[in-house]
This record gives sequence, C-alpha cells and structure tokens, in this order.
Amino acid sequence: MNLRRRNKRQVEMHNSALNDILFILLLFFLIVSTLANPNVIKLLLPKAKSNTKSKQTVVVSINEKREFFVGTNKVPFDNLKQALAPSIGNEKIEPTIVINAEKSVPVEDVVNVMEVAREMGAKVVLATAHK
Repeated sequence: MNLRRRNKRQVEMHNSALNDILFILLLFFLIVSTLANPNVIKLLLPKAKSNTKSKQTVVVSINEKREFFVGTNKVPFDNLKQALAPSIGNEKIEPTIVINAEKSVPVEDVVNVMEVAREMGAKVVLATAHK
C-alpha cells in the first residue's frame, strides 16, 4: 500500500512586492523620525571658565498719572534708585532695566529713568506694543 500522494503541491508566495512596500515604509519612518527630532546629533560642547549666567531684568513701569512701579511695587521717583538697588545688585553681570511707559507719559520721565539706570551701570530697554 502506497500511502504517499503522488502529486505534491507546493504553495509559493511571491513577496517581492511586499519587500518593496516594507522598504518604502522603513524609509518613510526614518525620514519622519529625523524631522521630528532634529537634535539627534550628540555634540560635546566646550566649557567656559567665566560666569555664563543670564542677565537680570528689572521692569520699571510708568502709568498715565506719572507713578513709578518697580515690578508691581509703587515707588516715588526720588526713591527709585534705592528700590532698584536690591534687584540689580552688585554682580559683575550687567543687568537690564525694561521701561514700560504709557503713550501719554512725557519723554522726560523715561529719560530720568534711563539716567538712573546709567548711574547704576544697567542697560535700558524701552518696551513697546507690537502692532
């Protein structure tokens, strides 16, 4: 008795098209992953011996009533230098004073604050509204 089958059928599957699709998907995900995270290159950055702290910023606001504010604290102009001293400090880093002034404030008041900042050795930035 011969129990073996005479016709052995072998099923063949052509996967060349499947290989092409997988290769395209692999390329797509590689490109998307590098675009999503462009900082994939690891760099060894140089070290500095000097102090690299960011500059301190103090905000001086002047409202339409010609009242001066250091941060949110109301300060008379005569005491402005004393109010700015703790915020600026005596560090080697050059601090920055940002002046927020209403449109109706005379330029004289802004210049006075700029002179106080110059006496204290600070840079001055005048804040404006963006249109």
